[in-house]
Parts: sequence; C-alpha cells; structure tokens
Amino acid sequence: MRIAAILEYDGLNFSGWQRQKGARSVQQCVEAALSKVANEPIAVTVAGRTDAGVHALAQVIHFDTSAARGDHSWVRGAVSNLPDDVALLWAGEVDADFHARFSATGRRYHYVILNRLIRPTYLRGRVSWEYRPLDAAAMQQGAKHLIGTHDFSSFRATECQAKNPVRELRGLEVERYGEFVRIRIYANAFLQHMVRNIAGVLMSIGAGERKPGWAKEVLEARDRTQGGVTAPPDGLYLTDIEYPEQHKIPRLSRDIGLW
Repeated sequence: MRIAAILEYDGLNFSGWQRQKGARSVQQCVEAALSKVANEPIAVTVAGRTDAGVHALAQVIHFDTSAARGDHSWVRGAVSNLPDDVALLWAGEVDADFHARFSATGRRYHYVILNRLIRPTYLRGRVSWEYRPLDAAAMQQGAKHLIGTHDFSSFRATECQAKNPVRELRGLEVERYGEFVRIRIYANAFLQHMVRNIAGVLMSIGAGERKPGWAKEVLEARDRTQGGVTAPPDGLYLTDIEYPEQHKIPRLSRDIGLW
C-alpha cells in the first residue's frame, strides 16, 4: 500500500533533504526511522527537496510498503526513531496514484528577516539577518511586478535542472512586525533557489540599493546574472503544500509565527 506523511524539521544541522554520501540529510534520517517501523527497507518520495539550512513545517512524502501498520503506529513509531530535529506529524494510506511531488497543486514558503543593527543570537540559523533598515513598503511594490505566470529564469539557480522555467506566482507579500520582516510566497511550484533569489532582489530594494521597478527588469531579463545576490537559507521555511481534496491530505495550517 502507499502511505503519505507530513514532516516537520529544523534544517540547521542538515545538508539538505536529499541523501548525500558523507553528509547528514533529512531523507536519510526519515528512511531509517520508517524502515525500523516497517521492518523492511523504505524509500520515500518528497514533495520538494529543501536546501541545507532550510526548515519545513509541513513537508509531504509518500512511500510504498507491504507492512500493515495503523496510522498512529506510523506516527508514533517514526517519531520514536527520529532525531530531535525531525518529527512526523501525520500519516495515512492514500490511493496508488498519489504522488507527493507531482500531485501537488501549490506550495507556500515564508522567509523571515531579522532587521536590526545587531546579528541574531538564539535565532541564529532560524532567521536571515539584514543590518540595513529595510523599507517593507518598497519591497511590496517590487513584489507586485513578479505576480503572475512568468519565465523565472532570472530567479533560478544556475545549476537548476528544471526543463521549464515558467511558474505561476500566485501570491507575494512583505510584512513588517517590529524588528522582523516576513516574505510570504505562494506558487504552483518553485525553481531551485527561486524563493531565495526573489528574497535577495526584494532585500536589495528594501535597503535602497535599487528601485522597486528593478524587480520587473530582472524578471524580463531572463538571465540569472542580472538577479543580484541569493539570500541565505537561514530564515526560509516550507510552510504548506496543497493537494486536490480527493487525496485527503490534511492542511495543518502551519505558521512560523514571529518571535
């Protein structure tokens, strides 16, 4: 049978989602824990591979198994075998045609910036940091140029392997909460480093290096070299993945909150 599950993890001490030789990965930890519960080797498919240092509040996976376990048994068993920085929040049987990646219809990320003169301490690795004052209103003006269906070649990593650079950016909001600036971004799917590259452009606008219209210029250039600095992974959170109702994947309404 095919099982879907929702994961939460702190990416600070991981090399990223994907299994890598000689490096600690989320995938390796999750597969090892589920294999113990199933008493057989388990290989998982993920909705979206996150980079080193990126966090997830509602990552979705699926796996096939011959082991008969109740939904709660998968959750309790996995959590007891996972390290402290990973947790399995939900598990349930799904139809054989469900695919964690290809069945998804939307994804949401939050990018959190601590905007003050002094670097973070207890939030190190969990927020990005910008010492220059950021104008959130200017960042929002720039963000409006990116909404819609576009070729996002200027916002993809140079090593991105996606065959098609066109994505539908459905929402992009910049909000200030005291010392924090949060970027909320929603799309049908994302290219490699797309969120971090968008954040980098908006931060340059917010710091006064560029005018809001620069975001449109970068987009229309379709050239990564025109896109400025990639924002660090610190402060990036995968918060939600959407699926058609027929798959019955729960929406956990996850939110990072603000400290």
